[in-house]
Amino acid sequence: MSAYVVETTALRENIRTLRSMLAPQTVFWAVVKGDGYGLGAEPLCRVLLEEGIDHFAAATLAEAQTVRALSAGAEILMLQPSCEPGLLEQLVQLGAVLTVSSMEDAAVLGAVAQSLGLTARAHCKIDTGMGRYGFRPDELQQIMAVYAAPDIAVCGLYTHFSCAFCSRKETQRQFAAFEAVIAGLRGAGIDPGMCHCCNSSAALAYPAMHLDAVRIGSALLGRVNDAAGRQLRRIGWCESSVEELHWLAPGASTGYGAGWRAKKKACLAIVPVGNFHGFAVEKGRDLFRWRDCIRGALSLLLAGLRGKTLTAEIRSRRYPVRGHVGMLHTAVDVTGSDVRQGDLVRLEINPLQQKGLPVEYR
Repeated sequence: MSAYVVETTALRENIRTLRSMLAPQTVFWAVVKGDGYGLGAEPLCRVLLEEGIDHFAAATLAEAQTVRALSAGAEILMLQPSCEPGLLEQLVQLGAVLTVSSMEDAAVLGAVAQSLGLTARAHCKIDTGMGRYGFRPDELQQIMAVYAAPDIAVCGLYTHFSCAFCSRKETQRQFAAFEAVIAGLRGAGIDPGMCHCCNSSAALAYPAMHLDAVRIGSALLGRVNDAAGRQLRRIGWCESSVEELHWLAPGASTGYGAGWRAKKKACLAIVPVGNFHGFAVEKGRDLFRWRDCIRGALSLLLAGLRGKTLTAEIRSRRYPVRGHVGMLHTAVDVTGSDVRQGDLVRLEINPLQQKGLPVEYR
């Protein structure tokens, strides 16, 4: 049976490596959104708790409930703001820290807290350039009004960098805008609470921006394109087996579109994993500016010139994938090898892309 395997030892090493990069007083928010980045929120949280992490950032009620079921005392920050009273009621009762990113958010959250006879804890989000949620930096009066709301205890302030992985200039501009909001609040005699702006990429690349806390997600998986990220290990892979050995005659093809033809008699190992499961699925082809299209075309051209090809690992050796990857199957050229039906196969799949596979921690 195919499964997505998480190497627990490597995960623990990554957690420890990341903690060693932070000052002792810096809070480590472990981000477990997207069902723990595809690794399963519950088992991921268990390992994090065992490693001493007690601050979690979630995006859904289910993720928050998972954390609370595992730890009564853990802090839970909801990254996803909401104006849905029923959802907010459950999250307030769960003891989560809510995100407030607009006056509408604040009004609904305040009403829910009042109806429950509780004070809702929250962090204010500032939009310094991501352009999705948050108060603009020039909306200081509105931000101050949220801090003054009677049924909301604002205990933190944060933003999210849009270009920490690719633009130092833009990241520094966004950081300066965030610092200006902090200074504005303090100048008005308001304690902003816990201030944080660094996601994984920023936490690794800009130690001076760590402030009171950092939010670490993709770096837990060892999937950060940064020089400091080289110290981290990629922790997951897909494990399957050779379902069938299929022989092709010279000139015969495999896969949709007959994209590859055998020049001589070839043996293909058929593996029951395909793009439905996340294999050979590329993230990021969703921008169509001229420069993005040109960059994508150049990337494909260079890959072709370099003879880059997909591979699968069988018996500690890598073999080329042939033809188009199917929805549920992949053909691997094992001509001339001793590969047999039933042999274990290892495929590289980004856990965020994987689906339909049970997750196993080993």
